[in-house]
Amino acid sequence: MSRLVIISNRVPPLRGRTRAAAGGLAAALSAALRTHGGLWFGWNGEVTETQSETVSIQREGSYDIATISLSTENHEEYYNGFANRTLWPLCHYRTDLVAYDRSFGVGYHRVNSLFARAVRPLLKPDDIIWVHDYHLIPCGTELRRLGLTQRIGFFFHIPWPPYDLVATLPEHRELVRALFAYDLVGFQTKHDVQAFLDYIVEETDAVHTSAGKLSCFGRSLSVAAYPVGIDAKTIASLAAQGEAKRHVARMVESLSGRRLIIGVDRLDYSKGIDRRFSAYGKLLERYPEHRAKVSMLQIASPSRMEVAAYQTMRRQLERLTGRVNGQYADYDWVPLRYVNRAYPHSALAGLYRSACTALVTPLRDGMNLVAKEYVAAQNPQDPGVLILSRFAGAAYQMPRALIINPYDEQSVVEALARALSMPLAERQERWEVLMASVSREDVDAWREHFLMDLQSSSATPPEE
Repeated sequence: MSRLVIISNRVPPLRGRTRAAAGGLAAALSAALRTHGGLWFGWNGEVTETQSETVSIQREGSYDIATISLSTENHEEYYNGFANRTLWPLCHYRTDLVAYDRSFGVGYHRVNSLFARAVRPLLKPDDIIWVHDYHLIPCGTELRRLGLTQRIGFFFHIPWPPYDLVATLPEHRELVRALFAYDLVGFQTKHDVQAFLDYIVEETDAVHTSAGKLSCFGRSLSVAAYPVGIDAKTIASLAAQGEAKRHVARMVESLSGRRLIIGVDRLDYSKGIDRRFSAYGKLLERYPEHRAKVSMLQIASPSRMEVAAYQTMRRQLERLTGRVNGQYADYDWVPLRYVNRAYPHSALAGLYRSACTALVTPLRDGMNLVAKEYVAAQNPQDPGVLILSRFAGAAYQMPRALIINPYDEQSVVEALARALSMPLAERQERWEVLMASVSREDVDAWREHFLMDLQSSSATPPEE
């Protein structure tokens, strides 16, 4: 059986380091490697003064984790630059935040070439290669240049934007052309697939082959939607175990009989946290009966704090927290608890279970696994209510959530009021439908569906 090789920007935590940060997706990919055997390659998180091409390899059970460091220049231009100041805001429809800096693009391609050169000696002729996310779009092209002919798949975890937004990139055609080095490209939703196809129709001369592929730039490519799931069984089990119960007890004690609304996100402008805080403040203004009867907990783990937009957002959220609490708090009640730290899944499972409502309101999101984790962590006898943005990829799979438009503050306020007053029978009915979907379309189904399609695809020869 062919080995599986995963290439991503970061790798899961190595043995001997904390594994709290390793989420469900990393666990699912690790499970695939344990089954198939193979290799996971990526950046080790270390930044050095000069670039080394030395690869460190550590055995992790039945597979290897191979890592490389990045120089300060490469980290700034590739990671902080093109990946997170160009592609990330563009793919989340924030062209006002996009930095069109040519040096970022140069660094981006340089690091993708570095990754390809570093991993190439570790590969075997029959390996199946799976490259992940927006950081590594050109990696397939660089691997083909080094002579690889085997099947290579690519999964794009974030939203693919409309073609006219893609076209704002100075080198957009070259970026899309790089995707045709792969045999299979997966997106989160059918909406993303259609946006990609719209670009192909408008900007290229691609044709559909008899095999259902796209043919362009001298290669054929399959494109499909593969919605990422979670390990629902594990989350449900964690929520019912001792450590989660301790967090539940601690949370319940601190609430003093009040109900809890929860939000859990990375600190990112795409998550709509500022609008969420404003809507919660409006709930307390328009529905005074909820004052001192409910509290909101927002967990926002810091990320990319070297980027100015994230620093600005953090200050903005701190001001909004102070405004809501200053207007409505009492000496024995803090309406809004805002926490800048990450928690392990065992703690999050307990906090999810403690909350009567989850407020998941991204302005644009590839999937949003928090929505699914909240559902999986609920007590079937007394489940909470999920309020979910229509602009999260998860909304396509979770229509029994209360679907809202995060740009419409009144709709969010009304959804909160409805969730807080929803009868038990309706909460249970909605939860049962949501839980069935989350369990059926879990992370194992996502992984196996993609790999099955990749293995059955026919590798096409490199472009001349």
